[in-house]
Amino acid sequence: MMQAGALLLAAALAFPAWAGGDASDGHTHAGETPAPVPVTAGAPRAVAATEDFEVVAILDGKHLVVYVDRFASNEPVAKAKVEVEGAGLKGLASEAAPGTYVMDLAAALAPAKHALTISIEAGDTADLLSATLDTSQPVIAAADAHGWTRRTVWIVAALLLLAAGALLVIRRRKAGGI
Repeated sequence: MMQAGALLLAAALAFPAWAGGDASDGHTHAGETPAPVPVTAGAPRAVAATEDFEVVAILDGKHLVVYVDRFASNEPVAKAKVEVEGAGLKGLASEAAPGTYVMDLAAALAPAKHALTISIEAGDTADLLSATLDTSQPVIAAADAHGWTRRTVWIVAALLLLAAGALLVIRRRKAGGI
């Protein structure tokens, strides 16, 4: 029983350390490119296409993330000038990754259907796209492909750990070890 109790105590004390951590080794490496702004799965979006470009603009809190691809090849358009106007917005989106542009918003957009005009200049090609960003629907929280959030995974892991400990104690008692 002493070994089972020590095992359960060690697991219970170690669990909070891994529950909230990330997969990194605790430090950053110089020269790494920052990841694009993460986008919520059910976030409001606007879509537009012309013969040269296709654009998807996604609202993520106080960021408007604009993905720009070549229409014919679906190749990300890098080093373009992307300007967004409409819904009280006017400004340039900065490139976060090839084909991914981010524009910081001063304030959250009100729930409504917002007309956007997106101007793209890439090399010798320039285009003007019109799209509608619908912010009137509530945002759905992101989850992985199975619908499991990170918190759900840790709760299930904790319950499995407790069940394994209880099973160990029951088996020891039945075997006459206690």
